[in-house]
Amino acid sequence: MTREQYILATQQNNLRTENAQFYPVGIYGWRKRCLYFFVLLLLVTMIVNLAMTIWILKVMNFTVDGMGNLRITKKGVRLEGISEFLLPLYVKEIHSRKDSPVVFQSDRNITVNARNENGQLTGQMTVGADFVEAQCKRFEVKSHEDEKILFMADEEEIVIGADRLRVTGTEGSIFEHSVETPHIRAGPSQDLRLESPTRSLTMEAPKGVHISAVAGEFKASCRKELHLQSTDGEIFLNADNIRLGNLPHGSYSSSTPNSVGPRQTVYELCICPNGKLYLSPSGASSTCQLNSNICLWS
Repeated sequence: MTREQYILATQQNNLRTENAQFYPVGIYGWRKRCLYFFVLLLLVTMIVNLAMTIWILKVMNFTVDGMGNLRITKKGVRLEGISEFLLPLYVKEIHSRKDSPVVFQSDRNITVNARNENGQLTGQMTVGADFVEAQCKRFEVKSHEDEKILFMADEEEIVIGADRLRVTGTEGSIFEHSVETPHIRAGPSQDLRLESPTRSLTMEAPKGVHISAVAGEFKASCRKELHLQSTDGEIFLNADNIRLGNLPHGSYSSSTPNSVGPRQTVYELCICPNGKLYLSPSGASSTCQLNSNICLWS
């Protein structure tokens, strides 16, 4: 390049530089102030969130094992102290420590539900202030040692599997329908009383009914009739003294003029065809036929 060409090119570049416009680069004015304000607000928010997070971790006692009274172990979740649940709790098993019981407490009722795979309710137990209610197909109470059924109830029957059922109420036990049991016994030094105030009392057994009062007396009383019936056997009364009180007395009248004698002290026991018993003054022969008017009026 010659000198004249260099000078000409240099003059052209200078002219282009002088004619070029300069534009500022960056954020200036109110935009810059707004950006700084938002950055400062974001920084303050982050500091507040960090402080709140640290405070929550401190208050709730978060550790690597759990939170507060809640501990996460290999066997499950462990709660220590009193815990409140505001929503339903779904667990597989709940058990207490070896040295303390499990206490469920509520201001109202406590309800335990059991559901099947489809979510349908299969069993429910409610503990209220005045009642305990269980709804299920079968309710069982078993012993701890041999898992013997102590009590079982379903729609068809109620089974009491204990060796002894004791009713300690002063009014005894009231049954509206029939009762089937092999043995009824009163407590020591207490009387056994079977009573039906407004209806009849019936005792039946396929192989006999045995009533025994070892140290006391046996008494059967009723308002109307007392029936002792044996279809294929006999009624056997075995005692040193057999007394039949309040039997009607038949009058004795003979055809002989010497009918009036001393006061009668010996009587004959007579029976009517309908089974009624009465007393007839004894004589040299049977006097039951002479007092048959009692059988006619009975």
